Amino acid sequence: MKWIKRIAAMALTLCMLGTTLTGCASQTEEAASQAPESAQASSSEASEEPSSTPAEKITINIAAQKGPTGLGMVKLMQDSEDGSTANTYNVTIASSPDAAVSMISSGEADVAALPTNTAAILYNKTSGNVQLAALNTLGVLYVVTNGEEVNSIEDLRGKTVYSSGQGATPEYAVNYILSENGMEPGTDVTIEYKADHSELAASILSGDAKIAVLPEPFVTQVTTKDPNVKVALNLTDEWDKVAGDKSVLTMGCLAVRKDFVEQNKEAFDAFLEEYKASVDFTNSHVEEAAELSEKYDIMPAAVAAKAIPNCNIVYMDGDEMKQKMPDFLNILYTANPKSVGGELPGEDFYYTK
Repeated sequence: MKWIKRIAAMALTLCMLGTTLTGCASQTEEAASQAPESAQASSSEASEEPSSTPAEKITINIAAQKGPTGLGMVKLMQDSEDGSTANTYNVTIASSPDAAVSMISSGEADVAALPTNTAAILYNKTSGNVQLAALNTLGVLYVVTNGEEVNSIEDLRGKTVYSSGQGATPEYAVNYILSENGMEPGTDVTIEYKADHSELAASILSGDAKIAVLPEPFVTQVTTKDPNVKVALNLTDEWDKVAGDKSVLTMGCLAVRKDFVEQNKEAFDAFLEEYKASVDFTNSHVEEAAELSEKYDIMPAAVAAKAIPNCNIVYMDGDEMKQKMPDFLNILYTANPKSVGGELPGEDFYYTK
């Protein structure tokens, strides 16, 4: 059964997470801003006919990506291939967040793994036809060093930090953490931006950059290639220290077309349960998940096995999602209203079972 469309050649990119989360994230926001005002309905039978019972199988078209969002789906993909899932899951490993945005905007995908703020942009651009179903990736950003001693955020004072993702979630997250620690970005800490993660990884390996903010799996790549490159700080932990229980640093999410879920609610809820189980499998069976990662052309097994523990792959929905997300989006909105589509999403942005 041929059910996975492979779009991209092997590439390790998170131009992901999240969050949105990448040097390509600003391009993703531009693609989202150009999405049609209301997403077209899927041409598949799944979106044309409501499912009559939970046992009725439909095909759900899903856009995932190389990186954490793909890693969290590997067991789901395997089980669907084996025919043991409640629905048939047609998973496309998209080449970039831009491709996933295009797929859900056009109706080619019913569900898409997106940078979290991109889901908010699409909600605004489609008049509420894109909803947030679950958070699937917390922060994957780390401060790494090559020849510098950094043990706390305060140790960054007076230093130059290199990063990627200017104009997207990484920039806003770093600036928020610095500000909440009493440092003004650009004054107390100099931040130099690289065009993408690959360029930044090369700079830290060469020693041109002594301190850098990198996402997984690039962190695993550089620390594996050069033992002198060290992980100094986990920015998810640093976010938690200043935000408390108000919000989480979330780089990736699962978005769904509202018109699709209204016609297929029972089937979609069954998918969410199986997706949650797949996330749990990835986190608890790392070696097996890594092998499936290579099978489905997400990333090589050796890299995946090392990266998974640091990728903050989660499943968070319902009340917990609704509690944690608004303040996070408000922080982005305060930094740049365009980062969430010009205005904060309404209550109907959050899908509930």
